[in-house]
Amino acid sequence: MSTFQAPKGTYDLIPPRSAKFLAVREAIAAPLRNSGYGYVETPGFEDVNLFARGVGESTDIVSKEMYAFETKGGDQLALRPEGTASVLRAALEANLHKQGNLPVKLWYSGSYYRYEKPQAGRYRHFSQVGAEAIGAEDPALDAELIILADQAYRSLGLRNFRILLNSLGDKECRPVYREALQTFLRGLDLDEDTLRRAEINPLRVLDDKREAVQKQLGGAPLLRDYLCDACKAYHEEVRELITAAGVVFEDDPKLVRGLDYYTRTTFEFVHDGLGSQSAVGGGGRYDGLSEMIGGPALPSVGWALGVDRTVLALEAEGVELELPAATSVFAVPLGEEARRVLFAKVTELRKLGVAADFSYGSRGLKGAMKSANRSGARYTIVAGERDLAEGVVQLKDMESGEQTAIGVNEIVAELESKLG
Repeated sequence: MSTFQAPKGTYDLIPPRSAKFLAVREAIAAPLRNSGYGYVETPGFEDVNLFARGVGESTDIVSKEMYAFETKGGDQLALRPEGTASVLRAALEANLHKQGNLPVKLWYSGSYYRYEKPQAGRYRHFSQVGAEAIGAEDPALDAELIILADQAYRSLGLRNFRILLNSLGDKECRPVYREALQTFLRGLDLDEDTLRRAEINPLRVLDDKREAVQKQLGGAPLLRDYLCDACKAYHEEVRELITAAGVVFEDDPKLVRGLDYYTRTTFEFVHDGLGSQSAVGGGGRYDGLSEMIGGPALPSVGWALGVDRTVLALEAEGVELELPAATSVFAVPLGEEARRVLFAKVTELRKLGVAADFSYGSRGLKGAMKSANRSGARYTIVAGERDLAEGVVQLKDMESGEQTAIGVNEIVAELESKLG
């Protein structure tokens, strides 16, 4: 047993389960790469004020969950709790919005950090794949991102997820709703912290998961009743576009996101097989975020899907992913000359794209064949001094058990042909 263990609320990804996480990341990214989104990677930590301004100081993420620290040089930094603010910062810093091709379409994959009470589906270190379309206000862009996320999940074989959709209005109509909601909340029996939150950002109270709070919100005013004509028209076009694409969704007038920057379109992907942590991803439009962090007006939209929770959703549905074999060919040499010959053949197979492995160390035939079995290889090559003297190696089909002598110089072509 090691002296050290992974920190509380984190996890290690190790084979064979790690292959499932890689497959999920690839499946989510595939439709994005096919739709004009380029890959972006940002640092794991940023200036703490990037998140305080963008995500919102009143959010639990910033006020309670963010890992913030001071460097030896006196800089105030934070481990990134989400991806959108970092990606937008990177795009602005690189002046991608000035290159004349808007929207700037980016996707990313990485680890994020929040100090939360660990539970199933909620970790202090977690993985997401996200997408951002920066610099265009167009319902088709909102619809595109929802459709691509739906496509990614369906390509994995997920079926029992739901898409919740709402509009949060804009700077024209939201203030009127905000005032109506605050008036309503002031009349409830809420604790001091919740009342304080209601004064700073009342929409966050709607997202409160505590049953005692939710029971009192039944008669809360709904934002959809306060939307201006422009927001109503925008939202209706988003709904029409995703409906025409065959994507099923549910209108949820109480849906809000836990970040301050969202405007207009907001959506969430939920899976009812995950218990209390049912959200597997979500996003929306954030037209004012660029200005919040010191950039120009750049209306944008994006989402992030949780890799960890997507894997849990797959397991809840009993979906088995078709993963490529980690090893297709395993070589077992018996003697020094066989080691040199088979190692060269394994290297040649790898260059041709065949997944091949080798029996390392000085194990006997029995131990080496056990390793071949554990590797999951379809074929094993075995060679000893007598085989090489005859110019052959033994090729064993690990499924049928059939063993055939193949010429040393023909074995690579034979395996390449068999594995297609």
